[in-house]
Amino acid sequence: MDKLEDTTPGALLLFGSGETLPASGKAYDYLADKYEAPPKIAILETPAGFQPNTQQVAENVGDYLKKRLQNLRPQVQIIPARKRGTDFSPDDGAILEPLLTSDWVFMGPGSPTYAVEQLQGSLAYNTLRALHLRGSAVCLASAAVLAISAWTLPVYEIYKVGQDPFWMKGLDFLSDFGLNVTFIPHWNNHDGGEELDTSRCFMGRERFAGLRTELEKLDENTCLVGIDEQTALLMEFTGEPTCRVFGKGSVTIMRINEEAIFSHGHTFPLSFLGNYRQASMAINIPQEVWDAIEAAQTAQNEPPERVKALAAQREEARKNADWPLSDRLRAQIEAQGWQVLDTPNGQQLMQLP
Repeated sequence: MDKLEDTTPGALLLFGSGETLPASGKAYDYLADKYEAPPKIAILETPAGFQPNTQQVAENVGDYLKKRLQNLRPQVQIIPARKRGTDFSPDDGAILEPLLTSDWVFMGPGSPTYAVEQLQGSLAYNTLRALHLRGSAVCLASAAVLAISAWTLPVYEIYKVGQDPFWMKGLDFLSDFGLNVTFIPHWNNHDGGEELDTSRCFMGRERFAGLRTELEKLDENTCLVGIDEQTALLMEFTGEPTCRVFGKGSVTIMRINEEAIFSHGHTFPLSFLGNYRQASMAINIPQEVWDAIEAAQTAQNEPPERVKALAAQREEARKNADWPLSDRLRAQIEAQGWQVLDTPNGQQLMQLP
């Protein structure tokens, strides 16, 4: 059976920057309306895994989401999948266990080239892809947006180290849907003020023009998408797949001899980015990844033994018409996070939100 036949991919939310600033709020609120409360949110440390403060970077995002979505009581887990060959490897199934039941997955700042090197073909990345295809939302910012592109811009190597401008192959996340897209966050950046053009993700207009020409030679079919500061692009794969723009700026879409700009509130078909198609089992994700997610998500819906025991005692109390005991047992079950539903077919247990 095709693992995807009864599922719809989750939303993909990409921030040009400002993922923890007020301007991002409406994008998160829109996304939150699509998922049941409380959302389980996993934050992958990988893009910043080389930094000494990688945990703090992830916790800052988690704190923001807890505050912004406080009415939904989000359950936030930090996933320290930092570097292959270490105790915090993105191939370590134990570290990734909380990821398996996540409704949202977030990755953000760091180095795009480091993220690609650590995630390409990893257990963490294949799990992320499978979760998205099963309906989990994926939220990305800054370096993570660059990393999931068809082609990645090595910002640090060019802007900080001084290497000649170049492109490297990215994770190509949207290739699962037949799309060939290269994203550039920080599109209208102006950190350099009047003295230095830092737009086009710190490359500047002149240098980026050369990069664009080079990219067209490498891959004339790729679609370039620039996302402004404090701006987000949301992709939805349900019904008529659609893109929606949030925030203070705009999203610029470029192909050879073609350019379109969409600002806050504008929508356009996902097919505008290329030849979109639905994903299928032809996607190369190992079977054990699907199995691990299935097992974890099934287990989380199974009441623990102590709750089952209380439910059995309550059922016996009801048979004996001991209604006060039945009510006390119901309260004990609810205290454990479960609700008892009395149906014509007997008791059913449902996890409380």
